[in-house]
Amino acid sequence: MSKEQTIDYTLRTTWQAVSKMYNEEAKNFGTTMTLGFTLLSIDPKTGTPSTALGPMMGIEATSLSRILKTLEDRDFIVRKPNPLDGRGVLIHLTPSGLEKRNISKKVVLQFNKVVENAVSKSQLKAFFEVADRINSLIANKEVFQEEENSIKA
Repeated sequence: MSKEQTIDYTLRTTWQAVSKMYNEEAKNFGTTMTLGFTLLSIDPKTGTPSTALGPMMGIEATSLSRILKTLEDRDFIVRKPNPLDGRGVLIHLTPSGLEKRNISKKVVLQFNKVVENAVSKSQLKAFFEVADRINSLIANKEVFQEEENSIKA
């Protein structure tokens, strides 16, 4: 089996292409894909607890801290005390952060529209089903479980 025939290779190269595409587009608006993704993860009306962002986005706390600092430095977000939890902080969008969020949303919707027009509904449905199944296998630690048992034997 060649590397081009592996699921991992296809996932990785496709994600790298998507990431590069988003970063190139984000540059036109003075931002990055990561900052746009973070802005999209923040509730524009009620804000989002800072502790919820990392797990929601699938990133570590240290990376999130750097991203939030950058967003704060660019005046895209403000941190406010959480009225429901005195120890917590809510991340809120500023007017310029909301503007960048709306641009990010349009970019994502444009990508989705182009892909939806290029593939059939059944292909797209199968894509989501396969992605969900892969995520489930990983979340349930089913990928290396069988191999580990045979190694221990």
